[in-house]
Amino acid sequence: MASEKILEQKKQEVSELVELLKNSKSVVISEYQGITVDKDTKMRKELREAGVHYKVVKNAILAHAFEQLGFKGFEEDLKGPNAIAFSEDPVAPSKLMFKYQKEIDKIKIKSGILEGSKIDVSHVERLATLPSKEELIAKVVGGFSAPLYGLVNVLNGNLRGLVVALNAILEKRQEAQA
Repeated sequence: MASEKILEQKKQEVSELVELLKNSKSVVISEYQGITVDKDTKMRKELREAGVHYKVVKNAILAHAFEQLGFKGFEEDLKGPNAIAFSEDPVAPSKLMFKYQKEIDKIKIKSGILEGSKIDVSHVERLATLPSKEELIAKVVGGFSAPLYGLVNVLNGNLRGLVVALNAILEKRQEAQA
């Protein structure tokens, strides 16, 4: 009876993990063994604030979840103690886990998933170095606004020239009348 209960509990864990992963655009798999409690707490807090979920998962549970989702090629990555960072933001897990991999030598990124496809460590690193959504929006807005400012200056220059010319004509007429 106990093994049936445990099996049911594990099935429940797998189905919960499948749902979480289905709703995620990005997943980063990392090794975490040996992190101090204070560093782990700081990392988890920052991940939470960025909307990234971080979870230590047994490899067997993770393997079953990946199998249900059709993710293949993770056999080597699911050895040793692993944690996953996942989010609806396609870049945030990579950025933060890459940052903490540099800060904490005990964290080692193994691979990831982006939009349902496996990515290797180099792809995770490239995602981590992408500018944030806000930075990209600022660049686009700046790109649009620069030509508009130029157009406004050109139009203002023409208007100034017209005003100067009309003012000169007005002065000549006033001199002629006087």
